[in-house]
Amino acid sequence: MARKALTHLNAAGQAQMVDISAKVPMLRRAVASGEVRMAAATLKRLMAGDLPKGEALAVARIAGIQAAKKCDDLIPLCHSLPLDQVTVEFRAQRKLAAVIITATATTTAKTGVEMEALTAVSVAALTVYDMCKAIDKTMRIEAVQLLEKTKNLAAGQVH
Repeated sequence: MARKALTHLNAAGQAQMVDISAKVPMLRRAVASGEVRMAAATLKRLMAGDLPKGEALAVARIAGIQAAKKCDDLIPLCHSLPLDQVTVEFRAQRKLAAVIITATATTTAKTGVEMEALTAVSVAALTVYDMCKAIDKTMRIEAVQLLEKTKNLAAGQVH
């Protein structure tokens, strides 16, 4: 099986930003998820909004959205994208004693939006960790992953 060339490297093997100038703007969407594992008592307090630092999920949601908007500032070779929407959602998984974080990012652009979705999940997870660390030293951030990546011609576009 032939190996696909790494697009972030030039012929000399040096890092470069990928040239997307010839690409057609498309409606692009990415969904990522991750989880923060914690003690069952911490999860209960987190979901109830009963933490010493306040309502952690509201803070983490805003942190995740802001992070997606700043992705190109954080990851050197990411393109600046005009985000159409970013959502960050939380779901308690009591059997795992975890909060599951799902982020969706949408744009109409020449390149994908998966790094923005992954960044939103990662920063939301770090924020949950920060907001809960005073009461739980056992927390772990796990399973940050891309779940879905789609692209379609935007409405009204002819290719």
